[in-house]
Amino acid sequence: MIDMTNAMQWSRMGSRKTFGTVLTDLAEQYPELMVLAADVASSSGLKEFAERYPNQFLNVGIAEQNMIGTAAGLAKNGCKVFAVSFAPFASMRCYEMIRSYLGYMNLNVAVVGIGSGLGLGIVGNTHYGLEEFSLMNSIPGMTVLSPADCTETVKAVHALMQHPGPAYLRLTGTEGNPAVYKEDYEFRIGQAIQHREGDDLAILATGTMVYEAIRTAKLLEKQGLSAAVYDIHTVKPMDEALVQSLVQKGLPIVTIEEHTVRGGLGSIAASINVQQERPVRQLMIGLPDEFMKAGDYRYMLEQSGLNARNMAGRIAEWVKAG
Repeated sequence: MIDMTNAMQWSRMGSRKTFGTVLTDLAEQYPELMVLAADVASSSGLKEFAERYPNQFLNVGIAEQNMIGTAAGLAKNGCKVFAVSFAPFASMRCYEMIRSYLGYMNLNVAVVGIGSGLGLGIVGNTHYGLEEFSLMNSIPGMTVLSPADCTETVKAVHALMQHPGPAYLRLTGTEGNPAVYKEDYEFRIGQAIQHREGDDLAILATGTMVYEAIRTAKLLEKQGLSAAVYDIHTVKPMDEALVQSLVQKGLPIVTIEEHTVRGGLGSIAASINVQQERPVRQLMIGLPDEFMKAGDYRYMLEQSGLNARNMAGRIAEWVKAG
């Protein structure tokens, strides 16, 4: 049930524990559900799931590549599989297996990258998930979801239970994730959600940056700029109709993501933009193309400029320079 009480409780828990909680709620309803974890049951909120449904859970150990192979075998035998690890290991360490076993074979497995973006803070660059959009977007048939908050994490998991074929679920943020959605709403894979209307520009944001994008739009409004804001919870397939409509209206596009700007949301949106008869100006805001000095999560966002105050100033200057 999605209401204010649950939304705020999930927000306090963070996306990882919320993910584990919703799968535990679904396990009895879906006996074909299998969950595989690369020694991250506690980290991904799956400890209760493992205890209550031991026949639907496998801890494969720190062996992500084997996890994908096992997931593929289970999917071939009719299971709906969620395979979970920290984002860089879930995506990069077993990329070939995801491409060949899941993409090429079109198997019903959702790979889940927990602690993505800068969520692991002081653990450092080896554990940051910064490249998944570019990696997963290049696999034919792959669906890529990036929830804005914990409520949308619940929505995404429910949607993936009904969605055939391979998918990647990217979970960003930490405990105390700001809530974007506090009541029930319609969630459809591939269809963006508008949060604000605007006449001067359109902001396309994904993951944690949806909340910051809404705050950014409010700051821009004080500077006389009207910014529409959209939640791009599905990075692939991108909502092409939305991008096309914005270009037809002549609205400049700003993309915001807790992901490298190389091959990320901005690049994917730009690939649609440039194919239009009259492309519009586009600004891509995301993580810099460099390895950063590690710090806690909020510090890392501040240093990367991924906060409303910084982004509002940057966007305002960009609009005036146009």
